[in-house]
Amino acid sequence: MRTPFICGNWKMYKTVAEALAFLAAAKDLVAGAKEVEIGIAAPATTLKSLADAARGTNIKIGGENCHWEKEGAFTGEISPAMLVEVGASFVLVGHSERRQYFGETNATVNKKTKAALAAGLQVIVCVGETLAEREAGQTRAVVVEQIQKGLEGLGAGDFAKLVVAYEPVWAIGTGKTATPAQAEEVHAVIRGEVANLFGKPVAEALRIQYGGSVKPENVKEIMAQPNVDGALVGGAALKPDSFAKLVNFRS
Repeated sequence: MRTPFICGNWKMYKTVAEALAFLAAAKDLVAGAKEVEIGIAAPATTLKSLADAARGTNIKIGGENCHWEKEGAFTGEISPAMLVEVGASFVLVGHSERRQYFGETNATVNKKTKAALAAGLQVIVCVGETLAEREAGQTRAVVVEQIQKGLEGLGAGDFAKLVVAYEPVWAIGTGKTATPAQAEEVHAVIRGEVANLFGKPVAEALRIQYGGSVKPENVKEIMAQPNVDGALVGGAALKPDSFAKLVNFRS
């Protein structure tokens, strides 16, 4: 049985004060959530304060990005070890906004994934197609290639700390959401490709999140799909009450 993983991605929102106020309000609202993993990927400036404040709660704190090198002349970048040092337990890799605006490729996703795993971080690897790719009938090919190249060279043992997030780019922050059937279809493709590459037991244990305009109104229907094991949520994760409704999707 795969434990659902509901994770907020704050993107470039929240000062330290705002982040701590959110956590103070949210922690009690999700304290009773059983058999659900809860995470917040937050801006780097907030991570130390959040991680300290989240100790003793059931909320994990993670980074939104990392570099693949341990250190070096990479102005503005953050290494996996730096994330670990400030208390992050996981990191997002390959989010579509990183691919779109900052030149992230399947090759850099692969390097970052390996580096983050080596540092002991759990990794959420993001995949997904653009609207043009979906309309051209390329969804399956795009996502399969992202899985093949993004996870290339990993061993079966690495998957204990790996999550895949399917985020159709056309549904992120647009208010458009893939239908539950559309999400399920692509999640099944992802699980099938992981089975081809790493074996069926690895694929069956892998958690695959859906992301793209997930909100309290649609989370229950999305989470009811057989191959959907969680959600990676942007806007609806910025307010404590909304985030809590997502986490408590079963109630």
